[in-house]
Amino acid sequence: MRESAGEPPAHAEEPAAESAGELPAYAERVLDVADRIPPGRVMTYGDVAEWLGEGGPRQVGRVMSLYGGAAPWWRVVRSDGTLLPGHELRALGHYREEGTPLRERGPAADGHVPRLDMRRARWDGTGEQ
Repeated sequence: MRESAGEPPAHAEEPAAESAGELPAYAERVLDVADRIPPGRVMTYGDVAEWLGEGGPRQVGRVMSLYGGAAPWWRVVRSDGTLLPGHELRALGHYREEGTPLRERGPAADGHVPRLDMRRARWDGTGEQ
């Protein structure tokens, strides 16, 4: 069983496989990709699915929702760069600590959370960082 890296809450009942200490094979592959993403970089849900060659953004999102607390969940993101609803401040802390490129909002959006700068933060899954 994986150790917690920053546990966003699960959005549904955990399947019996996890309670027995085993993750579904697809979930394990998704979490392995999340673990490979370098600090300061991100991949979208769709990027992870494409890199694996199976599933899609919704399936990756479901895995991250159920099992992502054991991985750097803040590095698997929405394609528009918005931060995970309900976890914005925790994710923002990780992004600032890791130096992840952000798009700060203008003065009119005072008090609003920035978005990720996807052009600069996105990682393509290669060894280049």
